[in-house]
Amino acid sequence: MSRRRTRSRFPLSPTRTPGIRQTTTPEPHRGRRLGARLLAGLVTAMTAVATCALPASADTVPEPVESRGVPIPAFYTPPTELPAANGTLIRTEPLPLGLSLPGLDGRRMPGTATRLMYKSTDSNGQPVAVTGAYIEPYADWKGDGPRPLVAVGTGTMGQGDQCAPSMALQYPLIITGETLSVGYDNLSVYRLLATGAAVVVTDYVGLGATDRLHTYVNRIDQGHALLDAARAARSVPGASVTDDSRIGLYGYSQGGGATASAAELQPSYAPDVRLAGTYVGAPPANLTEVMKGIDGSALAGALGWAINGFTQSDPELREVLDAHINDTGRAALQDMSTMCVGDAILRYGFAKSTRWTTGGESIADVIAADPTAQAVLDEQRIGALKPAGPVRVATGVQDDIVPHRQARQLAVDWCRAGGEVTYRAIVLPNLGDKILTNHLTPLITDQRDAVNWLTDRLAGEDSRSNCSTLPLRP
Repeated sequence: MSRRRTRSRFPLSPTRTPGIRQTTTPEPHRGRRLGARLLAGLVTAMTAVATCALPASADTVPEPVESRGVPIPAFYTPPTELPAANGTLIRTEPLPLGLSLPGLDGRRMPGTATRLMYKSTDSNGQPVAVTGAYIEPYADWKGDGPRPLVAVGTGTMGQGDQCAPSMALQYPLIITGETLSVGYDNLSVYRLLATGAAVVVTDYVGLGATDRLHTYVNRIDQGHALLDAARAARSVPGASVTDDSRIGLYGYSQGGGATASAAELQPSYAPDVRLAGTYVGAPPANLTEVMKGIDGSALAGALGWAINGFTQSDPELREVLDAHINDTGRAALQDMSTMCVGDAILRYGFAKSTRWTTGGESIADVIAADPTAQAVLDEQRIGALKPAGPVRVATGVQDDIVPHRQARQLAVDWCRAGGEVTYRAIVLPNLGDKILTNHLTPLITDQRDAVNWLTDRLAGEDSRSNCSTLPLRP
């Protein structure tokens, strides 16, 4: 019988012995029933596609970490020493896709997947191991040139290692008594594979890899992780992508922030990763505004993940929040640090951060009142640099979780910087305040156009910027 370790890396000073399981009763919320109904609909939809059971036993895996009752394979534990070059593969292993079919020639559709660990550099300039997955597609590439590569940044999955996108590719639906994770972004991955492009998915810094907390929406960590995933893909055994393959970036929500950051950082950080096109959907470009949008929403847990991540990587912000978070807030933040989206909606949907502070202010107000803390968020602002290559920015005009106005402003800022920007406002009716529908519906309705736009860029077709008409668009 192997020993199991539980992860505890909660950054704020704990008021009790930290651990995965809460021994106190979580704070109740009036929106819990509505959150449950919303999540039930999402789960039902995914279950109609497929339900993949967890392994019957993890005892054959040596020294697994356990997160909310889910064994995290030893593969995800980084070595003590990392290679020097960014994008260098540390280890690989076959990754069984949870949703696949046998092809007529014996190959699996939509492709053959490999689990990855590779080296990157975090926002403090330190080496970090990042996990992810590479998928060699079944479909042939019919465009010009060698098979292209798309690096995908997924939307918000959570902060527990069991929520990692590479885990979601193997287990599209994880349901235990302690956690609920849905691989909703697998659809976009499979759509991209159907074009004949290879796909590499990053788990981001600390999501999957068991040595630290996931640094949720940290623009440097996310941008670096995505660019280094593209580098790592070239070295995967059996991969058909080459140094001459065109590279695209694809992401929505958290993923949109990651692709936006990567497009800005590419010239200085990864000039060898030449970008043919970048899709930026619903990007959280201004975290000050995004914090206001998610506070009190169905996805209030995302506020906790951002706080946990930034207090891990930024001592200045940690000191400020450590002085203002009360015992209820500490318990909630520690609880959320191992949750997936499903858990967070059920337990913390519609929570307000005013319940978590000593003075009853919101977390946004606490940060705004301290210049040092506000400077940390200001450094996270996306839009100050010109993006590399053509970009497509799409945002729903009714989006109140990742507010439409700040996403549109990113397109404006990039246009002013001389970027090649195609901006699309997704006009839909208001489908319900703060309940995720205004944020998630554009993810689905724009997906086909987004994939088609990126495929055209990978085929070498020119894009057309509409910066000149942006003032006339919502």
